[in-house]
Amino acid sequence: MTTSTRTAPGAVQPRSTRQRQGLWARLGVLRRHPDFTLLVAALVLVAGGWSFVELADEVVEGETAAFDRAVLLMFRAPDDLSDPRGPPWLEAAMRDLTALGGSAVVTLVTLTIFGYLALSRRLRAIGLLVALVGGGALLARLLKQAFARPRPSVVPHLLGVESASFPSSHATMAAVVYLSLGVVLARLVDEPRLRAFIIGVALAIALVVGVSRVYAGVHYPSDVLAGWVLGVSWAVLCWLGARLLPVRWRA
Repeated sequence: MTTSTRTAPGAVQPRSTRQRQGLWARLGVLRRHPDFTLLVAALVLVAGGWSFVELADEVVEGETAAFDRAVLLMFRAPDDLSDPRGPPWLEAAMRDLTALGGSAVVTLVTLTIFGYLALSRRLRAIGLLVALVGGGALLARLLKQAFARPRPSVVPHLLGVESASFPSSHATMAAVVYLSLGVVLARLVDEPRLRAFIIGVALAIALVVGVSRVYAGVHYPSDVLAGWVLGVSWAVLCWLGARLLPVRWRA
């Protein structure tokens, strides 16, 4: 025998229930405020900038060394550091997936979006795309040169690399391109499940790209974390800049 917890019509609801309902009502009103999205984006940008600075400071001081080494070793066989854990197909898959954040694939995706926007004559959106992708790539390169962190020497590399290590360009560009594209596509659908699916796929791609760089031994985990933070922060900054432009110049 079960007891129903539904409140009878006309009955006085408990104070805690009324408080929760009042809170959700106030949050609903707040979300509908025209400046709510701008406020959230500004908070994300501030939190991202602060997180990157703190992480970079810890990297420079060597405070992430133990964590970085432990994670890199976690992906390798204890008796042979040149052998990554898992079956051979996993290593091959990681080699393929890491290319999603590489310059060739990112350029291909960017050119595809550029072509669509050009055919649609959305010139201002093209400007935002160039600032988003081009600026993100330039920022990552400049920061690499500034920090000049050597690539990991804890384990042998599965991929050839030449540039500095911090922050990860692959993680940065995966966050910039795929998360931005996911947010734009999610805004085109009304069903919450479809929005959640689109954002989830974008997050999964960015996550897999970052993990693949650590798996391949070409990046420290702190490099990837910094890349994710940098990518999200740059995307939010570009979006905020576009929103703050006069209406006639918005993309």
